[in-house]
Amino acid sequence: MRWEKAVADGLGAGVSHAFGIFDKTLCGIQEAGMSPSDYWWRPEREDACGACWEAASLIDSRWPRSMRSEAAQVSVARRL
Repeated sequence: MRWEKAVADGLGAGVSHAFGIFDKTLCGIQEAGMSPSDYWWRPEREDACGACWEAASLIDSRWPRSMRSEAAQVSVARRL
């Protein structure tokens, strides 16, 4: 997985969401001012959003295998 943790004032505590793009999480929650954190979102953590995990799995399965390792992780959002 190559996703950063989403950060926003309006996100509820206790659930970790993956940052998608355009102020949205992978599961579709939209908050003004949302941004990727400096930390990776980890789907194996107990507090990880299940819907974000499903979306991340689907998206990542479409990437070439060489781009799926942790060594290949690059912030797409920070390049925009």
